[in-house]
Amino acid sequence: MIECIPNISEGRNQQTLDAITRAIRRTGAHVLDLHIDADHHRSVVTLVGESEAVFDGVLAMEAEARDRIDLRVHRGVHPRLGAVDVIPFVPLEGSDMSECIDLAQRVGRAIADRLGIPVYLYAQAASSETRRDLATIRRGEFEGLPKKMADPEWAPDFGPREPHPTAGASVVGARNSLVAYNVVLDSDLPIAREIASTLRGSNGGLKGVKALGLPLASRGLVQVSMNLTDISATGLALAYEGVAREATLRGVGVVGSELVGLVPRMGTQGATTESLRLDRDLEDAVLENRMATR
Repeated sequence: MIECIPNISEGRNQQTLDAITRAIRRTGAHVLDLHIDADHHRSVVTLVGESEAVFDGVLAMEAEARDRIDLRVHRGVHPRLGAVDVIPFVPLEGSDMSECIDLAQRVGRAIADRLGIPVYLYAQAASSETRRDLATIRRGEFEGLPKKMADPEWAPDFGPREPHPTAGASVVGARNSLVAYNVVLDSDLPIAREIASTLRGSNGGLKGVKALGLPLASRGLVQVSMNLTDISATGLALAYEGVAREATLRGVGVVGSELVGLVPRMGTQGATTESLRLDRDLEDAVLENRMATR
């Protein structure tokens, strides 16, 4: 069993998202969750299945997104490179990382060959060390792709040497579980960015934490948007406590928090819906619980 968590550059058109999830389900892959964010103008799908069902589901999703999303008119606060921005594969029960790497390579080649969209491989499936980090590949975003792809060092792993005119490029890879988790603050953007910088693992903050400060224009608020890449070291409880502590030091309040997609049970240790001021029931967001009812 393999989990795939595609990030789609659409968070405002429900008809488009419905069409994309229908296309996935028709292949036999199971859609466990859909997280929609209008400010990010981005949605995250969680799907699971055997390798071939996931392969078919991702190809169907990419084709639907290519035909419905035009990045030339897309504006959101989250960085993005493609209509389907990133496609990570994660091993679950009965599979391992080598199977996910193989699947990433096959999916990447198929997206390029069948749909004409250039593909970069990242994380465990990366073709070089310089391409392991998603943020490095995404730097410059959709608008910077023509210049980036003209550099021989940034030729795609599969597909044409120029971006698809409306769908850009996709980043496909294999990785271990991570949790996307946001804490919302009643503050301004410089403070959110300062807190994110303080908590970032690369700056000596919380282990395995990548963080950005982002605005939430529709709510007049900001958020610390985090990827928890080592949930055995930093789960939801520690991440929330870290943001809350830094917010208190700066005299700002925590409004609440939200999960983007699902969370493995391991990442919930010491956390409850109430302690996280979470916008949904935590038990309903546990991956293992959703898997049991698929």
